[in-house]
Amino acid sequence: MSRKIERLVNLTIALLATKRFLTKSEIFRTVDGYEGTPETKERMFERDKDDLRALGIEIEVGSFDPVFLDEAGYRINHATYQMDLGVLSPKEISLLSLAAQSWQGAALDEAAHRVLLKIRSMGEPIDNVELPAISTRLANSSGVIAIIGSAIAEKSSIKFSYTSSDFKVEPRTVIPFSLATHSGFWYMASIDQQIQEVRIFRMDRISGGVEKVSSVSSFEPPTDFDFHQVLTQSQTETLAVFHVRKGKGQILRNLAISSKDLGEWDQLEIPVVNLENLRSLALWHQEDVFVRSPQKLVEMIVESLQKIVVTHG
Repeated sequence: MSRKIERLVNLTIALLATKRFLTKSEIFRTVDGYEGTPETKERMFERDKDDLRALGIEIEVGSFDPVFLDEAGYRINHATYQMDLGVLSPKEISLLSLAAQSWQGAALDEAAHRVLLKIRSMGEPIDNVELPAISTRLANSSGVIAIIGSAIAEKSSIKFSYTSSDFKVEPRTVIPFSLATHSGFWYMASIDQQIQEVRIFRMDRISGGVEKVSSVSSFEPPTDFDFHQVLTQSQTETLAVFHVRKGKGQILRNLAISSKDLGEWDQLEIPVVNLENLRSLALWHQEDVFVRSPQKLVEMIVESLQKIVVTHG
């Protein structure tokens, strides 16, 4: 990853992690990559702000102390940190998957942790777990994306194992013809070869790898298929209900499709993709999270807690 991209990623992490506005002088001290004379740092920072805004990342400008109108500061509001990429071509998907690998690595590497450590040293309450998920959910699946993108371009069928909404893992053979994002998830539109009908698959429910089977040169994707309309229609999904303490559980909040204010707590609804992952997240947040449903997840939590008591007394 280039030095500039690393600096942009770490700047984004710093502005997301801070609870208040960071001044330019604080940014120059905490974010690696700002070097040279004060004028050089100023120019670098202005270009970086323009680059982030061009990517759709909104940077708020405010004062550390509005009463005395001190030096202007900067931060990124979690609520505005999102983007809708729409329908992407196979080539665009491949490029984004590679970028996602670098982005995720930067979010977890030593330089990024130094940014958070320096912000914490300034007296800012930073919790690494509360940092919003920066990498795409497919950051570890660039091989899968490459295969699907190639299959779309070559009109090839693919096969994979898929976890259905009732948690059954079934083999599928399809001809993919489009990829899109919606509400933070990636979807693949395809023709199911068993029933010869259009089927939509959520990419994070694909288990294991994807194998290209054979080329179907005569295949033509449906011309009247509106991916956006299909994705925006109401979808029946199994939802897990969590009660999360205010200001906590940002990872769970990133996964939620709805939130209800309960006073000290928020009620979150999260699509169930993998019960084991949800159990791990709930246990990680300890007393800041309570699981209300589904009952199977509640039982898994109780079982884990009982094992902890038996093991540690």
